[in-house]
Amino acid sequence: MTAMTAAHPPTASSPDGPRLGLRERKKIKTREAIRAATYALIEEQGYDATTIDQIADRAEVSPSTVFRYFPTKEDIVLTDAYDGLILEEIRQRPLEEPWTETIRYVMRRGVRLGMEDDSRAARLRTHLMVQVPAVRSRMMESMSVTGRMLCQAIAERTGRDPDGLEVRVYAMSLIGGLMETSMYWAEQGHRDDFESLVDRTLDVLEHGLPRENP
Repeated sequence: MTAMTAAHPPTASSPDGPRLGLRERKKIKTREAIRAATYALIEEQGYDATTIDQIADRAEVSPSTVFRYFPTKEDIVLTDAYDGLILEEIRQRPLEEPWTETIRYVMRRGVRLGMEDDSRAARLRTHLMVQVPAVRSRMMESMSVTGRMLCQAIAERTGRDPDGLEVRVYAMSLIGGLMETSMYWAEQGHRDDFESLVDRTLDVLEHGLPRENP
């Protein structure tokens, strides 16, 4: 989910879960190497000048391996493993907790973890969303997939139909709002505290447009 998920996925040594098998650890290392190579090259020479062949060479893998993990260059920038983790966080919150409190807690936690893990990657990702139409377009395409996952989590949490209009509208409003928040953050030169911007976004979703400018 946009900038808050810009951090790398959990590694094999993560204390948050069981140790992964060798094959999975290798996959994680390869994915991280490809992403790190991409970010480094983009910072050195720009997005358009960075090619899959260059990324493969820097990551010490073949171009076919890059495509096996990421179908497009845009996916390298945008794809991460955090959507599933965030949805799992939603499922683990107390059932008696109001939905608005649950989503605010989970969003804050996601932002905090993302910023702590790799704030530079978060800034680069959101900068590319603003500056590169292909990245922005791919992000909008992926929103529907994330939105459907969120619909399911909301349905489980509230007992509603995941295909119901209200659930779908809320889920896509949240996903779209977070994308706009990420782009606003980048457009303002990343000067604002991103967690505070996310809080403002959730306030709008919960209470509607405020009477006065914040």
